[in-house]
Amino acid sequence: MNRDDRYNLILLALYLGVVLWSGWKPYGQLVWLMQSLAALLVVLVLVLTYKRFRFTRFIYAVVLIHMTVILIGAHYTYSRNPLFETIKIQLGLSRNYYDRVGHFFQGFGPALMAREILIRGNHVRRGKMLSFIIVSMCLGMSALYELLELFSSYLLGLPVDVVMGMQGSPWDSQWDMLMALIGSIVALTFFSRLHDRHLKGIK
Repeated sequence: MNRDDRYNLILLALYLGVVLWSGWKPYGQLVWLMQSLAALLVVLVLVLTYKRFRFTRFIYAVVLIHMTVILIGAHYTYSRNPLFETIKIQLGLSRNYYDRVGHFFQGFGPALMAREILIRGNHVRRGKMLSFIIVSMCLGMSALYELLELFSSYLLGLPVDVVMGMQGSPWDSQWDMLMALIGSIVALTFFSRLHDRHLKGIK
């Protein structure tokens, strides 16, 4: 086992620890399953494809942060995060804003993952077109996620406001997509150079 494998194994162990914490007495078992499913599937795919395609250390660290954000949201639900509930009360805000953090990372993490896949696969050259494609992909995935939430609410017969965590806002889906868009732009603007350093020597 080389150093990269040991590093990735440590990240996987940390992830499993977060999964166990998140699944222990969550706000609701069904809600937990629905909201944690993405985090469970993403890591499962990464594990199953590890021998065929290994991301850089940087990407695996980003994935761990993103999955942790999702699993924290699944444990408390995105509209009941205790830290952001305290912030809501102290600042007199109208809603718990943890869901905005979750959707920011919905753009941030996938943007960097897509960037690595596109660059290493020689699908798109570095430049403005690469950034445009990645941002468009992230915005599209965010829109798809909103549609899946809507479909799930109808399929399970649950109130849309509960499943989508709208907290009374009729524009919640649009705000969620905007946060994913911002997350993807922030990732590409401020972390591309750091990502490139990790990509050196890996083709």
